[in-house]
Amino acid sequence: MARLTTEIRGGIAYVTLTRPEKMNAVDFEMIDAVIEAGDGLATQPGLRAVVLAGEGRAFCAGLDVANFARLAQGGAEDLILPRSHGAANRFQQFSLVWRTLPVPVIAALHGVAFGAGFQLALGADIRVAAPGTRLSIMEMKWGLVPDMGGMVTLPELTRADVVRRLTYTAEEIGAEQARDWGLVTEIAEDPFARASELAETIAARSPSAIRAAKRLIATAWAAPAETVLMAESREQVELIGKPDQLEVIAANLQHRAPAF
Repeated sequence: MARLTTEIRGGIAYVTLTRPEKMNAVDFEMIDAVIEAGDGLATQPGLRAVVLAGEGRAFCAGLDVANFARLAQGGAEDLILPRSHGAANRFQQFSLVWRTLPVPVIAALHGVAFGAGFQLALGADIRVAAPGTRLSIMEMKWGLVPDMGGMVTLPELTRADVVRRLTYTAEEIGAEQARDWGLVTEIAEDPFARASELAETIAARSPSAIRAAKRLIATAWAAPAETVLMAESREQVELIGKPDQLEVIAANLQHRAPAF
């Protein structure tokens, strides 16, 4: 059975986890399906934004416990230590593939986002959660540590003591607390509708400027100040006077929507 669907409408890719009978619990097949979807979208012509969601009662309940046995039988060291995607392994790429996309990714969360599901959401640029959504770094419940990219994404979003508390305790937090700690961007009664609205807003902006902005923001979190400042200048030089920017100027002066 397919683990997700991808539909592209108006330059926006809607990627939906489709294992609702298991609350979209993550198995090896879903890991591979997510990476394949992300890799495919990375080269999709005309792509402007991505909305990531889950079908059924939850965004994602975390790792399917049946996979623990598969890991043990398959030899954890051989599965986890090899780097299959640059600096990342297969499990880390499940989340980080969304960071490699050249366009913004918006995750629509509802029900629960636990463990692997939480880390998947953290790979998105923006997270919109329904009221009452529960989130957890769940790995310590099973005697494990987060190892699906969370230790890259979490420190970018919240304080060190919050990361420690959530990791050590495996406690669940609500969407409101997650928003206060910077782990959720905003709360909406219909997170999918709100994520789609944000995606449509982004899709109406200059596509070259949006892609430049995503590259620049990624650099800002990973490089010293002098590198970031030069990156700002290089990206701006590549935008000024080019067709997308000229169309934005013309549209603003003529009080119309730009046509890219």
